[in-house]
Amino acid sequence: MSSKDVILLMRRLGLAPVSLLAILFLFARLLAFGQDQSAPAASGTSPSAASLPDLKPDSNGKLSQEQMQKLLRIVADKDLENDKRLRDYTYIERDQEHKLDGKGQVKSTEVKTYEVMELYGEQVQRLIEKDDRPLDGKDAAKEEVKIQKIIDKRKNESQEERKKREQKEEKEREDGRKFVREISDAYNFKLVGTELVGGREAWVIDGEPRPEFEPHMKESKFLSKFHGRVWIDKDDLQLAKMDIEAIDTVSIGWVLARIHKGTRVMLEQTRVNEEVWLPRHLTFKLDARVALLKGYKIDGDQTYRDYKKFRTSSKIVGMGEVKEK
Repeated sequence: MSSKDVILLMRRLGLAPVSLLAILFLFARLLAFGQDQSAPAASGTSPSAASLPDLKPDSNGKLSQEQMQKLLRIVADKDLENDKRLRDYTYIERDQEHKLDGKGQVKSTEVKTYEVMELYGEQVQRLIEKDDRPLDGKDAAKEEVKIQKIIDKRKNESQEERKKREQKEEKEREDGRKFVREISDAYNFKLVGTELVGGREAWVIDGEPRPEFEPHMKESKFLSKFHGRVWIDKDDLQLAKMDIEAIDTVSIGWVLARIHKGTRVMLEQTRVNEEVWLPRHLTFKLDARVALLKGYKIDGDQTYRDYKKFRTSSKIVGMGEVKEK
């Protein structure tokens, strides 16, 4: 079972992306599952002076909840715009996973490289390499069939099916907005200082769970199990980097799955085409047990590169080849 299999299991247990994934990517992808219908300022542009939050800490170096709420709203709006703009891009994602034994030693390594694109509103991964080698003819043909099935399904989608899908997406967007408010209430934030990230100056902010926090969403009860540090680009008010760690065991679906203390996610983002901030490098350390039967210890490393503009009017004409109509 890979880390993606574990994530799929969590979703089957009722953990939508707004919950565990949003926690693990706490600030990196605050609303990664949806896009807003409003039109925030372009991601690559500097915010106006009036929109800048006041980040002057108190005498103890802490930020008020009001300060963080304003900052999180700005960062979240920009992340929504990033997600929207990502739909115009294809890119290459390389996933490397090390499965570990009980002593933390590598048992096996798997490397897969994907071409990622948006087709009819759905993000699609097409496998193009295994262990850094191109697919053979048989596996390549399977990928072509998979992509064509997705295209056919969306092209033949009925009006009722489309309506249900759009309603589901709207509900996820609204849940996301609520979850952002929960995040700002769930943590005590401290402005550590500033650092350079990718040659750009960023605020460094730590977040620790508030003991008195009372969650209003079922997903929010997991927030107390994580802490982290984020780096916010000062000019663009974009999330440049983050480091999130589980500080206690997270039980999912009673005893069906557990995420253990020490599970960690680190993400770096980069500015693309002077208009959008997108992932560059993701590492994670997953320590989980499913159904009290088998434990999974996985170290992962994902890189994202070759971001290129891609219009939904494009069509797939061959493995790795995209042409416009």
